[in-house]
Amino acid sequence: MFSKTLRWAWTEVDLGRLAFNMQLVKKKAGDCRVIAVVKADAYGHGAVPVSKVLLKTGADILAAGTLQEAVALREAGFACPILILGLTPDDCCDILMAYELTPVTASYENACAIARAAEAAGRQKDVFVAVDTGMGRIGVPPDEIGAAETARIHALPHLRLQGIFSHFATADEPDKAYARKQTARFDAFCERLRRAGVDPGMRTQANSAALLALPDALCDAVRPGIILYGCHPAGAKAEDFPLRPVMSVKAKITYLKRVPRGTPISYGRTFTTQRESLIATLALGYADGLPRFLTGKGRVIVRGAYAPIVGAICMDQCMIDVTDVPGVSPGDEVILMGAQGDKRISAEEIGEKTGTVSYEILCGFGQRLPKVYIEG
Repeated sequence: MFSKTLRWAWTEVDLGRLAFNMQLVKKKAGDCRVIAVVKADAYGHGAVPVSKVLLKTGADILAAGTLQEAVALREAGFACPILILGLTPDDCCDILMAYELTPVTASYENACAIARAAEAAGRQKDVFVAVDTGMGRIGVPPDEIGAAETARIHALPHLRLQGIFSHFATADEPDKAYARKQTARFDAFCERLRRAGVDPGMRTQANSAALLALPDALCDAVRPGIILYGCHPAGAKAEDFPLRPVMSVKAKITYLKRVPRGTPISYGRTFTTQRESLIATLALGYADGLPRFLTGKGRVIVRGAYAPIVGAICMDQCMIDVTDVPGVSPGDEVILMGAQGDKRISAEEIGEKTGTVSYEILCGFGQRLPKVYIEG
C-alpha cells in the first residue's frame, strides 16, 4: 500500500472542522434528533471517516442516498440506524432485511414489497413514509388520499411506521412563504394521520436551510447536509452561523515556463498572452471536479497571492498565470479551494462563477482526487 497520494493534486479534509460544524448543528437543533446526511460519499468528503466523526459528536442516525451507499456503510462496520433517503426497488427489499436498513417508501405497492421481505425474514421492518408537500419528487399527496394510503401502509403486517418524511424545495431562498406553506401541509398531514388513529412517529422535514431559518419546521428530527461540510445554504448569513469549510483542494506546480506575448494557451486557443508571461501547469482538471465552465473565470492562490486560471481547463491539467507572483517555483503549493493567509476561495465562489451550487462542487472534487485527512 502506497503511503503517498501518487499525485501532485489532492483534497484535504479537516475532521476537526467537521466536528466543530456538528457541534453548531447540535446546538441549533436543540432537543431534535440529528439525522446526518452522508450521501454521495459524504458530499465527496469520504463517508466512512466522516460518519465516524459525526457519530462521535452527536449524530443519532446516518442518512444515505441509495441502497448501495447504505450497504457500504453497514459493511464498513457502522451499527447505528441508517436511513435511505431514496426509494428501494421492490426486488431489492430483501437487502433491507439482511443489512438492517431503514427505507423510505412512497406507495402502498412498494410498502407491500418491503412487508413481504420482512415476513420472509421473520421480522418486523421500520419504515418512513414520504409525503410530497411541494418538492414534486417522491411522496404520497398531503391530503386525505395520501393519509389513507399511509394508513394502509401502517396496517401492513411486519411493518412499523417509524416516521413521516418530507423535503423542502425553497427553504434556501430569501422568500420563505412557500417553505412555510410546505410546513403547514406537513403539519396538517400528520394531524390527518392522528385523526385516523395512526401515530406519525418521528417527523422529519428540516434540511440545512430549514434548520437555520425555519424553527417551526424542526419537528422531531433534522437532516443537516451541506452545513456539516462548512458551506452555507443560499441566503444564510455566515456571521449568524460561523461554519468552517471542511474540504480544501490543493495542487503543486508540475511545470513552469516563460512564454512570449501572443502565445496561445490550451485547447481552442481561447486565451492568448498579452505580454511575456510565466505560465504554470497543475496536474488536475475537469475529471477531478474543477469545472470546465471555470475557464476564463477562475483563480487560485499561490504564495499568498491570487493568480488566474488561463486557457481551457483540460481533463487532467490546467494552467495558471503566475507572472505577477514573485518567487514561484515548480513544486509550489497552489490552493484551488480553501484559504492561505488572508486569501480564500470557497465552494460557493466556484459554484457562483460556474452557474451551479456548492453541493455539486464538493461532490465533484471528492470523486477522483486522493483525500488527505487531518485533525484540525
